[in-house]
Amino acid sequence: MPQYALLAGPLMSMLDSSIVNVAIAPIAKEMGASLQDVQWVTSGYLLALGTGLASTSFLARRFGTLGVYTTGMLAFTIASALCALAPTIDLLVAARILQGLTGATLVPLAMSMLMGSSGASQNISPLAGMLLFLGPALGPSLGGLLIGTFGWRSIFLVNLPVGLLAVLAARAIPTGIAPGPRPGARLDTFGLALLALGLFGLLLGLDRGESGTWSQSVSWLPLGVGALLLIGYVAHARHVAQPALDLRIFRDRGAALSFGLCAAASVAAWSILFLLPVFLQQVQGYTALMAGIALLPQGILTGLGTVVGQQIADRIGVRRTVLIGFAVLLAASLGLLAVDSGTSLWLTSMVLAARSAAIGLVITPLLTVVNLHLRPDEQADANTVFNVVQRIAASLGIGLLAGLFTAESTSAGPVTALHDVAVTVAALAGVATVCSAFLPRTPRSDGVPVRPTS
Repeated sequence: MPQYALLAGPLMSMLDSSIVNVAIAPIAKEMGASLQDVQWVTSGYLLALGTGLASTSFLARRFGTLGVYTTGMLAFTIASALCALAPTIDLLVAARILQGLTGATLVPLAMSMLMGSSGASQNISPLAGMLLFLGPALGPSLGGLLIGTFGWRSIFLVNLPVGLLAVLAARAIPTGIAPGPRPGARLDTFGLALLALGLFGLLLGLDRGESGTWSQSVSWLPLGVGALLLIGYVAHARHVAQPALDLRIFRDRGAALSFGLCAAASVAAWSILFLLPVFLQQVQGYTALMAGIALLPQGILTGLGTVVGQQIADRIGVRRTVLIGFAVLLAASLGLLAVDSGTSLWLTSMVLAARSAAIGLVITPLLTVVNLHLRPDEQADANTVFNVVQRIAASLGIGLLAGLFTAESTSAGPVTALHDVAVTVAALAGVATVCSAFLPRTPRSDGVPVRPTS
């Protein structure tokens, strides 16, 4: 039960990042809204989710990791009910923004408690590893099934029993696995404003860029302002005793390199996860449900990869494990060159599964390096930074590679466009493979292996 409570929150948050994508048309039809207005149902959630990360670390310090996580899970469930009951598009967008803000704490705080004070995934079972990475892949297929059977409101109603049961199960979570509240924690108001507004501007610019408007002010203006605000926050945080988000972890070379490699893995994973369903439906003619089913094996194998990755790192070290993972990602990304308009769905699914297994292989060892020298009270900051980096990298990768795909599709056709994206992602994996050689050799400074439970 405790592990269910720690997994349900991240799974709901990640599911709701992708499940609504297949509901855009039904929502627009029922509410008589334009597709541009309905798009804010997705964009508003993602922007609020990214912006809400700015306050996660302070809330965890001030009120305790477990208390904030449980409250966030209850608030997310209530917001889901509001989404399902929304009578107009404006109220639906408002409810989605509330859902994103309340869901921001779920992934980083659950990661902190699951990984424990050792900084390794010693408490994560294979099932837990699968569930943590199944959300993005499960979203389109589950969304298509629910909408086809019960209507679009069901994609929000499904969160109610899951969330309420998780809140009840959270009472069984041992308090010792998470730092308690620190009443003396101070709110860095100015830093929080810089960080929240900077993340909002950056993510808004990236979101607009995904629509192919990189050259227009609607993309580059918020992107530039957001970047300047984040640079201002970095300068501010260096001179504050209790910054909104502690960035001192970047002083460790191994941790900084791990964040960079995690960003590379996010670009490689999310860009293809975004483009392949479009290719499968528009070029190969599959339904949204069939495209979603084709993505399921990659979610399962990513989860298994996270477990196997830590076990391999225990034996041969982080450096070799991550290097092998990126080398496999390089080869599997080149496997997308075999995909064309007539490729069978099972072959495409196998190529995606191989890529995802490779990404799973590198994630847990890299997180181990990030958390190598951290105290338990620093876990929330580290995992929040990880989620911020991952979200920005994913948005940037989707925006740039979706733009490349669109441009190449117009001039050379969608198959050539997909192949060009595959070569680009493979090149990124090649650079990451080389950089992996500079990681620490072992997962822990004391050399004691830490293994996931079975």
